[in-house]
Amino acid sequence: MIEPIISLIHAHERFVITTHLRPDGDAVGSELGLGRLLKKLGKSVSMINSDRLAYNLSWLPGVSDVEVFEGSLSQRERIAGADVIFVVDTNGVARIGKLGQAVRNSGAVKVLIDHHPGPEDWFDLMHRRESASSTGELVYEIITALDPGLIDAEIATALYTAIMTDTGSFRYSTVNARVHRIVADLLERGDIRPTPIHTALFDTRTVEGLRLLSRTLDTLTLRYRGRLGYMIVSQRALRETGADVSETEGFVNYVLSIEGVEAALLFTETERGTKVSFRSKGAAFVHEWAQHFGGGGHRNASGAFITRPLEETIREVIRAAPRFLALEDEAPVEDETLSPEDEAYLSSLLDIQSKKSPS
Repeated sequence: MIEPIISLIHAHERFVITTHLRPDGDAVGSELGLGRLLKKLGKSVSMINSDRLAYNLSWLPGVSDVEVFEGSLSQRERIAGADVIFVVDTNGVARIGKLGQAVRNSGAVKVLIDHHPGPEDWFDLMHRRESASSTGELVYEIITALDPGLIDAEIATALYTAIMTDTGSFRYSTVNARVHRIVADLLERGDIRPTPIHTALFDTRTVEGLRLLSRTLDTLTLRYRGRLGYMIVSQRALRETGADVSETEGFVNYVLSIEGVEAALLFTETERGTKVSFRSKGAAFVHEWAQHFGGGGHRNASGAFITRPLEETIREVIRAAPRFLALEDEAPVEDETLSPEDEAYLSSLLDIQSKKSPS
């Protein structure tokens, strides 16, 4: 539904763009690409998110214009007074975070641009397609429907980042010839080179982040005869390594890379509960598993935030696994929950982490 969105862009002046909690490359790239487009058209644009951006996205052109929602009068006035609010790369009020209710209650026309399943029903317009490689691909479609000549280096860099990150550097099943044609167009129109972008996103870590990775790998646990694996990032490990939680991005993929593992989990302890990242291969879909715990996402990549302590969350999520994955024949369910021995083992891992100090 691009035409009504284009009409809105032409007809209105005040725009707000937001995205999901802990915004990733697709979320930020889509937000910045759309924001740059609107500014080039002379519109008033506010980009406001609940969470600050990850360190490996801080280099993106225009990123200084993205605000963190603090509930200030100015921010609330811009949300309430917007003509149009774009929500990109997420489709539920809870996933927007602290400004979710302000967005939903605004009198603005609320437009969803997204490729996730199960959108909520409070959006006025949508441009969404679950088969799309990324939200960046959908933003590209809107921009080119307006005028392909509007794509400059900033827009091209933002959208290239969006598409590359959400396709796993172009290796996921959503990548097809059309996606590569879009990417070729962005590279050409923006006169950009892939190597510096890939390096900034994937090949740049802090010393603290590497220490956290080492600590996290120590917690690696395989269950269900090696078909399910998980790792743990505790608050203590974050505190003692000095790493930012954003540096856990991609940790779960180490588990998924293990031969025989079909589904992988990363449990990240926070002050308010536990964030769970779900990843899987092939036909081992994890989105319904995440939905069971109030989350959501794609079939092979989902997430949930559970307001329970770390050990309780691990126990409940692992216990639920056979309901959503074909694990029933692998081992009795009671063998795959956290027994007292398992809990003692988990406690020992966390204790080992606490005794390690960065050198």
